[in-house]
Amino acid sequence: MMHPGCQIHAVHLHREPVDFRKQINGLAAIVEQDLALNLFAPALYVFINRRRTSIKILYWHRNGFCLWQKRLEQERFAWPQNPSKRGTYRLSLRELEWLLEGFDLWASAPHKTASYQSVA
Repeated sequence: MMHPGCQIHAVHLHREPVDFRKQINGLAAIVEQDLALNLFAPALYVFINRRRTSIKILYWHRNGFCLWQKRLEQERFAWPQNPSKRGTYRLSLRELEWLLEGFDLWASAPHKTASYQSVA
């Protein structure tokens, strides 16, 4: 997704806004120390600024860290609204794509799964 040939198995949204003056070292410290997650896992670590106008994504690729950023000029990103919960919110890659396109993943639930035994 982020880099050609990069295998991603998990997406972790850091629930609380972070100071966007932080770069790779500061964000890596949050992942390791605050979240107790493996920085070198095939995962994306997603951070948002206080105004919810920018997202940064940190990940490891082969021999170094990559930092990706998107800044909105007029809108705001949707974000989990439960401030009492700390840590991360796990997403799929598809859900991350929707989030980056402006969809609010927490505004509604998906269709329920139907389970049948026969068609007759």
